[in-house]
Amino acid sequence: MKKILHIITSPRTDASVSRKLGNAVVEKIKEKYTGSSVTVRDLAKNPPPHLNESHINSFFTPAENRTAEQLYDIRYSEDAIRELMDADILVVETPMYNFTITSTLKAYFDHITRAGITFKYTGNGLLPEGLLKGKQGYIVTSSGGVYSEGDLKAYDFTEPYVRSFLSVIGIEVAGVFRAEGQAVIGPEAALENGVGSIVVGG
Repeated sequence: MKKILHIITSPRTDASVSRKLGNAVVEKIKEKYTGSSVTVRDLAKNPPPHLNESHINSFFTPAENRTAEQLYDIRYSEDAIRELMDADILVVETPMYNFTITSTLKAYFDHITRAGITFKYTGNGLLPEGLLKGKQGYIVTSSGGVYSEGDLKAYDFTEPYVRSFLSVIGIEVAGVFRAEGQAVIGPEAALENGVGSIVVGG
């Protein structure tokens, strides 16, 4: 039994290929781990606020010294981090927009990247150390072109970015699933290929 956190970012609903592939990944995980629970955070329906000065000041103010305004501003971040810490498996889905992730996913990442909470600095110019160890992450993405190989691979800033981000906060990427080439083979075929590629690790 696992606790699954499913992050959805596509602004499209029924027509979204990334949503359909993400749901298929979640179902495969539930098949493997009977009795698992799923928490859904839909960033399109409940978009995270983009960081402003008040958010940042709140992050760096000791909890006991925060004003009422700061407590309000930090609420999204605190809830999202609590949700993430409680999960065993994270499924992050995002369509590729202009070669990269959705702006809502970037904003979400900004809220869950907190020094001393989800990562810590190591000094000596090294990468930070992630503090969310022992969790698995699955990346789900969709695109009009084929970016996993060939001439367009150099333009894929979606999968590498999400993979690098999860690594920095300590989450191991267990799989990447793509519904790609929709403009070439059509959305249904791309989705079918993506679903066919799903393998859930141990």
